[in-house]
Amino acid sequence: MAEIRHDWTREEILALLDLPFADLLARAHALHRAHHDPNAVQVSTLLSIKTGGCPEDCAYCPQAQRYQSGVEATALMELEQVLDNARAAKAAGATRFCMGAAWRSPKDRDLPKLAAMIGAVKALGLETCATLGMLSQTQAHALKQAGLDYYNHTLDTAPEYYGQIIHTRGFQDRLDTLGHVRKAGLRTCCGGIIGMGETRAERAGLLQALATLPAHPDSVPINRLVRVAGTPLAGQVELDPFEFVRVVAAARILMPASMLRLSADREQMSDELQALCLFAGANSIFHGERLLTTANPAIERDRALFARLGVHALPGPDAAASAGACGCDCGSAAA
Repeated sequence: MAEIRHDWTREEILALLDLPFADLLARAHALHRAHHDPNAVQVSTLLSIKTGGCPEDCAYCPQAQRYQSGVEATALMELEQVLDNARAAKAAGATRFCMGAAWRSPKDRDLPKLAAMIGAVKALGLETCATLGMLSQTQAHALKQAGLDYYNHTLDTAPEYYGQIIHTRGFQDRLDTLGHVRKAGLRTCCGGIIGMGETRAERAGLLQALATLPAHPDSVPINRLVRVAGTPLAGQVELDPFEFVRVVAAARILMPASMLRLSADREQMSDELQALCLFAGANSIFHGERLLTTANPAIERDRALFARLGVHALPGPDAAASAGACGCDCGSAAA
C-alpha cells in the first residue's frame, strides 16, 4: 500500500488534476483497490433535524435566513420523529444515520436533546453522525460521551476562495472545530463543495487543506454545487462533469484510506457519471430522497445502479461485529 502522506504541495496536487483523464483514473483506481473493496459502497442517510433560519451567509445554502429560497424555519425535531426516520433509513439499507441542524453552533441547552437522539439512534444498531455547526471543546466531548461516532464539518472551499463564499465565519473557525472534534476522539467527516466558481488551482487548494490536516478525515464528502433559487450561487455555470471526476480521483490519491462520499447534487448526476466517480475512488453515498433540503436520488434508483454495476453495500456495525470485521470504514476482517 502507498504511504499515507500529510505533506502534499499545491504544485503536486495541480499536477494530478492536470494528468490525462485515463492516467489519473488508473492511478486513483489502483490506490482504491489497495485500500478498499472496489465493489462495496457505504450507505448513509441524512436527516435535517432542525431546518432553516441559520444566521450564516454561506452563498450556496438555502437554509440561510437572509435568502429568499422558500425554506421554512423549523424547531428541533422531537425524539420519536427522529427515531421513525432512523428506523426507516435502516430498513432501506443505511448503516449510518446523520443528523443535521441549521445552526451557527448549538446552544448548550440543546445538548441533552441531542444526546438523547444520538443514544436512541445508536441503540438501533446504526452508526451516528451529526452536523450542527461550530463546536466548543466542551460540546465536542459531550457529543462523544453521548455515543456520537462521526462529526461532519466541511471546509467548503480553498482558504483563499473562502471569503468569496462565506463572511460570517472564517476558515480558521472551521479548522478549530475540527481540532475540537479530533481531540474529543470523534471521527471526522470533512470535505468540500465543487463548482462554486472556483478555479482548478483553488480546487487544488481545498484538496491540499484536507490532505494536510493532522489526520485525514475518516469520511470525505465531495459535494457538487446545488444551484438553489434565491441563493447567491443560483446562476452559477454548471461544472464540467469530467472536472468533478478529476477531483474525486485526486482526493482518492491524496487520502487513500478515507471514505469518499458522493454527496450534494447526486440527484442530477447520470448513472454514467456516478459510475465514473465510483471507479475513481468514491465509495460512500447518501441514501434517501432528501439531502437536508434538496433532492436526492430515489432509493430504488440507487439499488438499480448498484445491481447494474455489481456493487454491494457495506454492512452496518451490527453485521460487521457478528462477522468479526474490524468495525472501521475499511471493511477489512479482523486478524
